[in-house]
Amino acid sequence: MLKKLFKSLRSPLRRAQHIRSTPEVLTDHQHSLSRGQLSRNAVSVVDRLQKAGYQAYLVGGCVRDLMLGITPKDFDVATSATPEQVRAEFRNARVIGRRFKLVHVHFGREIIEVATFRANHPEGDDEDDNLSSRNASGRILRDNVYGTLEDDAQRRDFTINALYYDSGTGRILDYAKGVHDIRNQLVRLIGNPEQRFLEDPVRMLRAIRFAAKLDFDIERHTAEPIERLAPMLRDIPAARLFDEVLKLFLAGQAERTFELLLDYDLFAPLFPAAAEALEDNPDYSYELISLALANTDERIAQGKPVTPAFLFAALLWPALPARVLAQQDRGLPPIPAMQEAAHELIAEQCRRIAIPKRFTLPIKEIWDMQERLPRRSGKRADLLLENPRFRAGYDFLLLRESAGEQTGGLGDWWTRYQEVSDSERREMIRNLGSREEGAAPRKRRRSGARRKPAGSAPAAE
Repeated sequence: MLKKLFKSLRSPLRRAQHIRSTPEVLTDHQHSLSRGQLSRNAVSVVDRLQKAGYQAYLVGGCVRDLMLGITPKDFDVATSATPEQVRAEFRNARVIGRRFKLVHVHFGREIIEVATFRANHPEGDDEDDNLSSRNASGRILRDNVYGTLEDDAQRRDFTINALYYDSGTGRILDYAKGVHDIRNQLVRLIGNPEQRFLEDPVRMLRAIRFAAKLDFDIERHTAEPIERLAPMLRDIPAARLFDEVLKLFLAGQAERTFELLLDYDLFAPLFPAAAEALEDNPDYSYELISLALANTDERIAQGKPVTPAFLFAALLWPALPARVLAQQDRGLPPIPAMQEAAHELIAEQCRRIAIPKRFTLPIKEIWDMQERLPRRSGKRADLLLENPRFRAGYDFLLLRESAGEQTGGLGDWWTRYQEVSDSERREMIRNLGSREEGAAPRKRRRSGARRKPAGSAPAAE
């Protein structure tokens, strides 16, 4: 059915194209960009390719961001030279990719990405494994059909990314009214939105990312099919979705991104268990995730490090307590119940988003600390304080409390414990009493005296 839909859209796409055959040209007197704002290495790549007889331009996000007064994170170049021709011009170049061949030109720590002008895929190319191919839904599996500058502008995703800057002449070439959309703060797809999303469903996430990053609106025709096509994200390789999710949440606008993902029904295909928890316990789940993302944005704005492990721990946490309780109902003690539930939840999530082991292990340790932090009698508090995951676990405890979870003052206790002297710490431990909530379980327990799972509030001390 999706294949029929895709084929039926091919003809409308051509009628819907709003690419100019001749671009609008902005001279250096009509825009604010200057050669001095650019990466010297990027300018060097453009100059060298042009001197070798090729067309070459700075393209996409760097042009868009400079027009908005934003410092670009990187600089990309589009050229008429093939990857092999680019590599022949630069000893420090390397061809990468199979689905989409690119050249990386290395200048120390800076990499200038160079792409050959691409064209749209000709009818009947689906079986040509050497050019490009699509799956049954129309998703592009390979994209190495080269073309002209006009072709390249036509196949780019959004109008605001179809701007070409000639660093030699200072001109901007605008084939898709991208300058108009920048001025009107709109994220607009080039061509028929439904087909463009079918070609690559990740474009839906890119629309969200640009809208959040730039504080733009998604143009209404672009926005219309998103909710309907959102389930197609389930067909995207889990490894690719991991990269896209990091781009979404580590760009400094994570809280706004979360809101947009919910508005367009794109959160559930990415985080199905968390989406279910948002429905079951909306106030707490929404508050906890929003607070974690706001904190992430604040740290990025301050130039502080952010770990994806803490981010994923927060996004998935609302789905965990019910699973811990289910494991305890099977007879597992609290800590093993937490560990088993965590393993199950992360395994499910990794089938959708391939979170690497270097992050899944810290996620489990952060969650495990939530079950251990109430257990402070004897030497346990000092041992926990020395644990390398203590700080992350403690910060996560404070996050839970900020979201409205009642922990009987556990966060305040640990805050004070870190600040006082050794003698005062001993007094704090003595004041807990021998029957503190969360103490290690006895070997024999009375029936029905089940402990509360992580995510529920320990009794007041």
